Parts: sequence; structure tokens; C-alpha cells
Amino acid sequence: MRLLLIILAQFLSGSIWFAANAAFFDQQFLLSAVQAGFIAGTLSFAFLNLSDRFPPVRVFFVCALAGAMFNLGGALLPPSRGILLASRFLCGISLAGIYPVGMKIAASWYPDTLGRALGFLVGALVLASGFPYLIKAVHWQGDPGMILWITSVSCLAGGLIQVFFVGDGPFLPKGSPFDPKVIRYLFVNPYFKASALGYFGHMWELYAVWATIPILFYAIIPDQADMWAFIFFGAGFMGCAAGGMLSLKWGSRRVAGTALIISALCCLMSPTFLYLPRALALGIILLWGMAVVADSPQFSSLNTRFAPAGYVGSALTLVNCIGFVITIFSIELVTFWIRHWGIDTAFLCLTPGPVLGWIWLNKKIPG
Repeated sequence: MRLLLIILAQFLSGSIWFAANAAFFDQQFLLSAVQAGFIAGTLSFAFLNLSDRFPPVRVFFVCALAGAMFNLGGALLPPSRGILLASRFLCGISLAGIYPVGMKIAASWYPDTLGRALGFLVGALVLASGFPYLIKAVHWQGDPGMILWITSVSCLAGGLIQVFFVGDGPFLPKGSPFDPKVIRYLFVNPYFKASALGYFGHMWELYAVWATIPILFYAIIPDQADMWAFIFFGAGFMGCAAGGMLSLKWGSRRVAGTALIISALCCLMSPTFLYLPRALALGIILLWGMAVVADSPQFSSLNTRFAPAGYVGSALTLVNCIGFVITIFSIELVTFWIRHWGIDTAFLCLTPGPVLGWIWLNKKIPG
């Protein structure tokens, strides 16, 4: 029951991540602002060691409250590009106290089954990313304010669930202070190097696909594009859950490698999506939705497993931040490609990510 509440809280509070992208169509730069805020927030939280100095559930709640307020600012403040960018950047900082801290809360309750819990938690965040598109599809077409209001209330509700119904568990892991000197040791361990480079390839593709997949659906099925965008994220939730179960038999490396291969093939096939029979194209895209994120929990597991001893927290912080920096470049590249050459070939430039990720992953890492 408690795990379900943690997953629900992660889902509700993570719903602000893509809220502005659903509310303001074709504004991928807003997601880049969230990514930049998340990087700044993650580094700041690590330097200040906030989730160790204060109870994690309180950190989660304060960040959920702040995220709800900043998200709502996009609806209440006078509309302008600068205000929207600032509000999304501040949402990203708030999410740095929601996504990673939620993982720490789960670890404090389920240290022995964290791998399974991690799959569901990442899946919850994936579903949360699609939730604003469901809101848009169900009723409030063309009303960005309503999308921002609902996701803001949801974000705050997630924080309240953590404080009043979950709490910090009895196995709360004690983190180590952030040490920037870890960068000297990051790639000494060949296993960690391979896992980290594989993760970077995965991140090159992931958020760029998420940011622009609604545009592809508008080209294929314009009258139901928002609902299909939500279904795409729902397929990602299923991919995370299925990957977590398969990793118990196959191992994380094999699951991540399989997902990367499928993603690369989908990127290569993407120019055909507008010309295939609609049902076939949608089926392949949903398979892509499962594969593109199914490796996320597995890379988290691999990076944790092979991180330098004594620097685990610092190493994961730096690798995650590098990964999110990469997403900003790939989001902007795909957005530029769409504007100048169209959506049909835009995803081809993401192919090197999963291809190189698979090559790096299979060089050194045991199953």
C-alpha cells in the first residue's frame, strides 16, 4: 500500500514537467528551460546536501509546493516568453527535489526490492509527463490555464501524500556530501564508464522524442493527437514496468541493450511513419514509446552498481546532470530540424544516441 502511495505521489508531483508543452503547443524551448532548471537544482541540492540535512519527505513537500506555484505562474502572470521561460526554469529546480528525493524515500522503505520499485517510480514519472496531454484531450482544448491549474493542484497533492501518508522510512540511506573532485575518478572504472556513456546515448534520444512526439501525432492523426500523445507516454510506463520484470531474468545490461536497439530501429524507420497505413504506423510508434524509456531504470541500476566506491552520490549527480545537458542540445536540434525540414525526417538525427549507447554498453559491462 505504501509503495502505491509513493508511486501516486511521484505521478502527481511529476505532472508539471511537461505541463507547459501541452498547454502551449510547439514550444519545445519551454522543456529546455525545465531541463536547465533541473540541472541547476540537482547540483544545488547536492552541494547543499539538502536531502540529508532535512527529512526527505519535507524536502519533497516544499519542492512540490514551490513547483505548483511556479507552474501556476504561467497561467496567472501576464503572458510573455520571458515569464514562461522563468517559470519553467523554476519548475525544473523544484523537480530536482521531487524526482530524485522521491527515489530516496522509496529506498528508505524498500531497500531490498528497490530495483522493482525503481521501475514503477520511473514509470510513474513517464505517465506523469503524458498526463497534461490527457487533460488537454479530454475536455479543455485550447485552455492552457486549465492544464496548468490541474497539474499544479496535482503537484501539491503529491507533496501532501508524501508528508501525511508516507513519511521517511526506517532504512533512510545516508548520502555523502557532494565532492566535485569525483570527476577525476568518473571514468577510471571501465564498467561505470560504459554504463555512463550508454546512458548519455539514451538521453540524447529520450527527451527530444518526448518533446516532439505530439507534433508527429498531429501529422498522422490530427483530431486525436493529444490523446495519442498520452497513450504514447502510457506505453512508456508499460515499458518501464516490463523492463523491470525482465531484468530479474535477463539482467539490466541486456534489457537496456534490447531497448536501445529497438529505439534505434524506430528512429531509422521514422521517415516512413507518415506513409505507412495509419494503424501500422501507430503500432510501431507505441512500441517506440515503450522502448525509448524502458532502459531508464536499468541505467539507474547499472550506474549505481558501478559508481566509484565512496563517491556514489557525487558520481550519480554528475552523470545525471551531464545527461540532462545533452537533452537540451538534442531537443533544440530536433526542433530546428522540424522547422526547417519537417517532422518526417527529424528523428533521424537521434539515431546515433541509441546506436552509440548500445555499442558502449556492450563493450565492457557483464550481464
